[in-house]
Amino acid sequence: MILVTGGAGFIGSNFVLDWLAQSNEPVINLDKLTYAGNVHNLASLAGDARHVFVQGDIGDSALVKSLLDQYQPRAILNFAAESHVDRSIHGPEDFIQTNIVGTFRLLEEVRTYWRRLEAAGQASFRFLHVSTDEVYGSLKKDDPAFTEHHAYAPNSPYSASKASSDHLVRAYHHTYGLPVLTTNCSNNYGPYHFPEKLIPLMIVNALAGKALPIYGDGKQVRDWLYVKDHCSAIHRVLESGQPGETYNIGGWNEMPNIDIVHAVCHLLDALHPRGDGKPYADQITYVADRPGHDRRYAIDASKIERELGWKPAETFESGIRKTVQWYLDNPAWVANVQSGAYRDWLATNYAGRTA
Repeated sequence: MILVTGGAGFIGSNFVLDWLAQSNEPVINLDKLTYAGNVHNLASLAGDARHVFVQGDIGDSALVKSLLDQYQPRAILNFAAESHVDRSIHGPEDFIQTNIVGTFRLLEEVRTYWRRLEAAGQASFRFLHVSTDEVYGSLKKDDPAFTEHHAYAPNSPYSASKASSDHLVRAYHHTYGLPVLTTNCSNNYGPYHFPEKLIPLMIVNALAGKALPIYGDGKQVRDWLYVKDHCSAIHRVLESGQPGETYNIGGWNEMPNIDIVHAVCHLLDALHPRGDGKPYADQITYVADRPGHDRRYAIDASKIERELGWKPAETFESGIRKTVQWYLDNPAWVANVQSGAYRDWLATNYAGRTA
């Protein structure tokens, strides 16, 4: 079986669902259930003996040790992370604790567990660490896209904490021989995305008749990756990636944020028109930019295609249509995650950002 950490979050839950749709290999799912972890993402697995959910923290060494000893997983996939730049600006300590200290404690328990395995088990074991393109910093308009050899230059508390975790994972391979794999992905979007990030926030706000807040001029460029493509890439890296290697995962979809928002608005105009007949784009509002906002990210995903034969199945056009339709089809999920804490966070983050 495999152990997945952070498996109730956006990317982690999509991975668990896809894994069990394709395989009978059981999953032990360890998630702290912070605001972004949602057991309702996994509702379709209720009663499925292949899925064992455990609420807990990767920084809880005793808990991690007990799970490793009890279930003897052949692989660990670490999705657990605090992952929102804006939240890291308002409260960086949570990011340090989870992304750095938590990863360190997880690695320590995994190292001890791995060393006790027989030679064959050690050779086949994998620790796959899921990271982000934000560790590479910001690109200028005409700079080449990030490759796996790009120097790290994180610019936010979030990206700095993820860069630190990446370095720890690398060090545990080179110092102790732990067979690790690291993936650095571009911006994900798709089902179960918590509505603090750009695409789900725009969908949810548009349907609620609220303003669609765009930071600065809206021309910040990101590469967009449909979450199920990301899951298939991780599956492929786990299957055939070389220990110690890093694989960049991207969607080959560089687009400015404002174009993303207009694409969402156009789809909603077609799939769920406003009652007054006006376009959703009328709700777009420009607000003050966030501090240290990186201008451009771009992933060169040539290595994973060349060495492992993976490339995304979805275009942005097909992926964004599936995403918008999912939110239209799942209003109960949206309502459930919009708790008082979520509303308080939105008020904190957007307070004082004048149009």
